[in-house]
Amino acid sequence: MKSDWILDVLTDLKTFARANEMPALAEQLDDTAIVAMAEIAAMKETKDGQRHDGEAAVGTYFGGFGTS
Repeated sequence: MKSDWILDVLTDLKTFARANEMPALAEQLDDTAIVAMAEIAAMKETKDGQRHDGEAAVGTYFGGFGTS
């Protein structure tokens, strides 16, 4: 999907934050990546015609991303 590039950008930013002793920023970027994955999934579901109720999948944990 076109939107997946944002996950790569967030991963690069998190790697930079950890390498430069910015643990709070790295943790926030983990949370941001989870939100991005949820919104990408919701967009895909809407596009595929599976969701029409206006609800986003925010709060869903997809696991495995950004191990601390």
